[in-house]
Amino acid sequence: MVSIGSIELDVPVVLAPMAGVTNTAFRRLCREYGAGLYVCEMITARALLERNEETMRLISHHPSETPRSVQLYSVDAKTAGAAARMIAEENLADHIDLNFGCPVPKVTRRGGGSALPWKRELFEAIVSATVRGAGDLPVTVKMRKGIDEDHLTYLEAGLVAQNVGAKAVTLHGRTTEDNYSGRADWGAIAKLKETVTGIPVFGNGDIWQAEDALAMTEQTGVDGVVVGRGCLGRPWLFGDLANAMHGSDERYRPGLAEVATAFRRHAELLIEFFGEEDRGCRDLRKHVSWYFKGYGIGGEARRRLSSISSLQELDEVLATLDRSLGYDAAGVEGQRGRAGSARRPVLPEFWLDSRELSSEQRTHLIEDASDTTGG
Repeated sequence: MVSIGSIELDVPVVLAPMAGVTNTAFRRLCREYGAGLYVCEMITARALLERNEETMRLISHHPSETPRSVQLYSVDAKTAGAAARMIAEENLADHIDLNFGCPVPKVTRRGGGSALPWKRELFEAIVSATVRGAGDLPVTVKMRKGIDEDHLTYLEAGLVAQNVGAKAVTLHGRTTEDNYSGRADWGAIAKLKETVTGIPVFGNGDIWQAEDALAMTEQTGVDGVVVGRGCLGRPWLFGDLANAMHGSDERYRPGLAEVATAFRRHAELLIEFFGEEDRGCRDLRKHVSWYFKGYGIGGEARRRLSSISSLQELDEVLATLDRSLGYDAAGVEGQRGRAGSARRPVLPEFWLDSRELSSEQRTHLIEDASDTTGG
């Protein structure tokens, strides 16, 4: 049992926010397999305050979702605080996570995401304002090690977050420069856990199966784990994680029949979320490679699944699959989702010259309300 403020997690596992993936449809599907904290896609604080239509839809939760968790992105303390106050006063969520871990250039070039903790006063101001605005709602912080190995911020940021009232911190064991390449640095996660002792510390990075979560917990001493790319096309991973955390060796090993059933369930939930059959099916297309990774369904079936626009079309393709195909661990398990190579961080001009925010840099820290997710 891990407590994040008033929220008690029997299974200390968190679904990481992923743009275009962790909408209410996917969150609901994951909940059907296991327990934990399921966070919505990252949304910008300004877009929320301006009640951007897409943002209000993204922040919505199904009645079955509890606790409700929202991740905010902001580069301005006043805006972040006002957004947190709105969430609390309008009962839009039960928990707010602050994003300081996104390495996407369109976010970091504005000084946001994983670039922001380098400006320590701004980081402290945003976390403090959010905690104040949130009132009784617990606020947590998700971050990376730093911008690169020469500009690490995670230990200092973790202590600041703890000192100003955050209820937990999560470290993705990579820098902005690392992007999603290489191996996550679990040693840094262990160091953060040794440093931040007053609130729970969660580890993120390279949790591909339940055994990885157990290994991270053992090696780093973290209070819980955050899972991102490892659950793409594998919502049952949360069932495996719940079993593992409770000491059970039972694991999901779905054959193609079970995968096809989950895939169709995902389609139904997406259609309900979007309110349009065509849009829901189109959104499902990006999940095809993840769900059927390691299953020999053939190129033609993959092509047809990647162009479906209705449940009827989906059912027709699924009916052609050989549902006797079993689970092939070698093909299914392991890394999935984006990885790529390390890349030079995209930052505001002269960002690394000082830990303090210059007046000129401050004038360029503008959130675009038309940018609904920031990531």
